[in-house]
Amino acid sequence: MRRCFDKRNFAYALAALVLLLLFAANLFYGSIDIPRGEVLSILTGGGAQRDVWRVVVLETRLPQALTALLAGASISVAGLLLQTLFRNPLAGPEVLGVNSGAGLGVALVMLLAGGFSTFGIGGYFAVLGGAFLGALFVIMIILLLATLLRNNMFLLIAGVAVSYMTSSAITLLNYFSTAEGVHSYMIWGMGSFGGVAMSQMPFFAPVTLVLLMVSLALAKPLNALLLGDAYAVNLGVNVKAVRAVALCVTGLLTAVVTAFCGPVSFIGLAVPHIARISLSSNNHLRLIPATIMLGGAVALLCNIVCQLPGQSGLLPLGAITPLIGAPVIIYVVIKNRGLR
Repeated sequence: MRRCFDKRNFAYALAALVLLLLFAANLFYGSIDIPRGEVLSILTGGGAQRDVWRVVVLETRLPQALTALLAGASISVAGLLLQTLFRNPLAGPEVLGVNSGAGLGVALVMLLAGGFSTFGIGGYFAVLGGAFLGALFVIMIILLLATLLRNNMFLLIAGVAVSYMTSSAITLLNYFSTAEGVHSYMIWGMGSFGGVAMSQMPFFAPVTLVLLMVSLALAKPLNALLLGDAYAVNLGVNVKAVRAVALCVTGLLTAVVTAFCGPVSFIGLAVPHIARISLSSNNHLRLIPATIMLGGAVALLCNIVCQLPGQSGLLPLGAITPLIGAPVIIYVVIKNRGLR
């Protein structure tokens, strides 16, 4: 037992160290070459040889790193909650269509109502509300299907079908929208952690942090749900209330991340499995903190990879996350190939 305890402590310490190193790398590395000494001076409140360097570090790299950290943690916890609620290792915001539902809500606001440009600061709340309602709508459909389909594979197929239907609705909206609206939505759909300015961070950060704290508070009831609803009821857990709160947290986390960063695929599906493999445990008291740290680390790594072209431009986030998440999913499928 002591060896297992030491292993888990080592996993936590390693995850924290990697997270700090990747966060620092996001501040020191970018498409614009800035001397490391200048970056350190700017971050510590000192002067800079060029004013543009100060703007890049404080108004671009810092909020982008914070966004990647919070968004990665949020979408990973959302994936973990879905996998626990549906007792399916392949459940995730993108597989079950939650991302597509949030994207449909964003499309309705951006393509029909004008989105950000029409409403100004209120546009962010309009897009967020649309993303949340779209994500919650899909979650409720999947929850209804879960009561009808006892087979996990059939539920996954149903989730993929729901995802295709929402994608079809988005395609139709694009067809009837203006060229400017289609262009804006396409840029948003590529995904980026640069969508949250420093002025918006006082909204983005508290919302995600509060939702992550709520997910931590759900750790013990989620552990009870792993043993079955009947056992959880005998332990005094209000199963319906826990499911409702967990689904709302999942919908809000997915909505906030999707609204500001675009569709972030595979991170929510893969990171919970990386946490389970690292800890060799399904205990949510340990699993949720590990998922938060690893989710932030994976998102920060993806953000660094997006910067690789340098001054030639940035790679779309949606093209990078599958390269990291897909191998993990393939491993999980192969590992569980003998399970019904």
